[in-house]
Amino acid sequence: MAKGSTFEDEMARLEELVAKLEEEDLGLEESLKAFEEGQKLAETLAKALAKAEKRVAKLTRGADGDPQLGVFEEGDDGGS
Repeated sequence: MAKGSTFEDEMARLEELVAKLEEEDLGLEESLKAFEEGQKLAETLAKALAKAEKRVAKLTRGADGDPQLGVFEEGDDGGS
């Protein structure tokens, strides 16, 4: 991620670029620049999510101390 930016900052920028590409009448060069920036942001965000998933997997352990991997569902408080 860019120095001083957060995941949320970069996600917001990606959303801005998508909206710009969808709604505005951009020239070819400006569209390509927005697309390229969006692709880079999407890659950076995907890497950040993968890293976060690995951290969660390390922190999630069962009562016996063994790793417990599972699917997180909306509303899941993590309890058993």
